[in-house]
Amino acid sequence: MFYHAKKNWELPSSAVTPERVFLNRRETLLGLGASLIPLGAYAEEAIKTADLYPAKLNETYKLDRPVTPEKINQTYNNFYEYTTDKRVNADMLRIRPWTVTVGGMVEKEKTWDIDDLIRTIGVEERLYRHRCVEAWSMAIPWSGFPLRTLVEQAKPLSSAKYVRFETFLDKKMAPGQRSFMAWPYVESLTMAEATNDLAFIATGAYGKPISKVQGAPIRLATPWKYGFKSIKSIVKISFVDKMPETFWANTGPTEYGFWANVNPDVPHPRWSQASETDLTTGSRRPTLLYNGYGEQVAALYKGLEKQPLFM
Repeated sequence: MFYHAKKNWELPSSAVTPERVFLNRRETLLGLGASLIPLGAYAEEAIKTADLYPAKLNETYKLDRPVTPEKINQTYNNFYEYTTDKRVNADMLRIRPWTVTVGGMVEKEKTWDIDDLIRTIGVEERLYRHRCVEAWSMAIPWSGFPLRTLVEQAKPLSSAKYVRFETFLDKKMAPGQRSFMAWPYVESLTMAEATNDLAFIATGAYGKPISKVQGAPIRLATPWKYGFKSIKSIVKISFVDKMPETFWANTGPTEYGFWANVNPDVPHPRWSQASETDLTTGSRRPTLLYNGYGEQVAALYKGLEKQPLFM
């Protein structure tokens, strides 16, 4: 009888890789790699409303300038939840599942799944100018729906005077939220502003669902106001009776006011607002009062024309 002493490098037959797996090891490794990619990288795959884009253009909203190329829009942006740089990497943002709670002074609070909300209201495309308080501008083809329609869905009480918007708070997902600033980002409109035809909830851009760096999956677009009013990645909308404290008004109270209407005659404390850099052409152009939307919104501010801090 022979006795075979097992070497310390020998494996039992049960541990041997099957020939089929060995011959297909490349595919196996690719599958493993995919499982290690953060969830946010594949969040777009779960967008159940992708079939709604590109949306039909609402030709009421026209531009006096070319649409800014998407590449510029994607690489020159502000998203302080992630970085203070203009080239934003928001890949960590997980946009599905995503819910938006609509509450406060309403008949009944409701929490919407984002895709249910989008499909219930529907989407259209609008071409809007976008003016940053930093004195640069773009022109963007947003897709989404009028904020007014969401207000109607919410059925606010007559005592509600403002609409308050709040973004997500997740310091693990958004490293910029580890800064000293008073997170989460909060913005607000008066009820009159929120129900104006121009106030828009953007869920898409450039003919497809909105990208992460643009504030996916749902953001505000108020084209007559400086861009910091157009809050990104909204998770909560509340109807309230007192003017809310907003993110930038808290961060820089001597530089950023509640109204934030585009006004070439009211300078920022550190620079003029009389002109702007058009990122599409690279040229300077005169800044238009209310960003050129005065016909639609000027009546909202009768008596406030001389108020400081960007009107």
